[in-house]
Amino acid sequence: MHRIEKYTLTRFVVELDRTIGDSQVSARQLFLGVLELEDDAGHIGTGFFHNVTEPLPSLIELEVRFQREVAEGLIGSSPFSWANRLDRPRGGNVKQSIFHPGIDQAVWDLQGQLLEMPLHRLLGSQRVRVPAYASGLDFHMSDDEVTAFYATALAAGFSAFKVKVGHPDLAWDIRRLQLARDIVGHDAQLMADANEAWSPKESIRRLHAYHDAGIPLFWIEDPCLRDDFAGLKTISQAVPFTLVNSGEYLGLSGKRQLIEQRAVDVLNIHGSINDAMKIGWLAAEHGIPVSLGNSSFEIGVHIAAALPEANWLEYSFLSYNHLLEEPVRFEDGYALVPERPGHGLRLAESARSEFARPD
Repeated sequence: MHRIEKYTLTRFVVELDRTIGDSQVSARQLFLGVLELEDDAGHIGTGFFHNVTEPLPSLIELEVRFQREVAEGLIGSSPFSWANRLDRPRGGNVKQSIFHPGIDQAVWDLQGQLLEMPLHRLLGSQRVRVPAYASGLDFHMSDDEVTAFYATALAAGFSAFKVKVGHPDLAWDIRRLQLARDIVGHDAQLMADANEAWSPKESIRRLHAYHDAGIPLFWIEDPCLRDDFAGLKTISQAVPFTLVNSGEYLGLSGKRQLIEQRAVDVLNIHGSINDAMKIGWLAAEHGIPVSLGNSSFEIGVHIAAALPEANWLEYSFLSYNHLLEEPVRFEDGYALVPERPGHGLRLAESARSEFARPD
């Protein structure tokens, strides 16, 4: 049985080509960590972890933390047993390691390579492409920047677009949505994301105002606090013309409560493969569609392809694909799922030598 023998950590600071953000935060850099796990046959599984709002620790500190938190249990283990194990979150172990998404992705990547299967096939996919929407992360962008971004996305073949809202001034939100609508056309599907900017009652007021202004939204994402399940359900019932999308900020337990309390119309999940598949199956049991939010280098496309109820993948045109040999490709508004063994996302030869930032 193959065993994980060693690991490599690399730290990057990505200079973005625009200011990204929402009604709560903004950023011009992306802090990215890459974990590579090598097994005894020389296969290398790759995983990613990142932060937008603050820098990752230095590479030296990352190494120390990895050794202390993870290495003892990981090195020498089988990628199959690690990927498929069940943890019991109890007491002091109820926490999320900074390395968790990277480990999850790397061990699944190793499994796919050992079985010579693309990850999405290993997860049970029947699809080779997934519908995608262009997401500007545009709250802090000027009107000219918004115009340029959505015009570029439209020219690239996208027909669905998500705009950031949640400004204190309702008129600002309406003007921004109208601007986007004028660029992408009235036949395009338009979503909006408030990032928990409002109370439930204010959410209902705003959504009716958008609708009255002639801006039909396909969904509103995170209109109120993430764990206000009663509030989210109230919004969904009071605004029948717009779906409520939520779950981005919640762990498995919170997502389960969203589903069980019928507090969400579209469940937002992310790039943790194990967690996304578990909650995706539960959502299917309740007949609730899911969407895949932003994930590092769009690795979530494999999850989306494997979940029949996943109707959307978020794509934000972040300027970091130069770090990979072959990024996920998009065509006519669809993400094309890589058919290479594992998830198929590998660091480019030049990435470590030219772009790594250990401090």
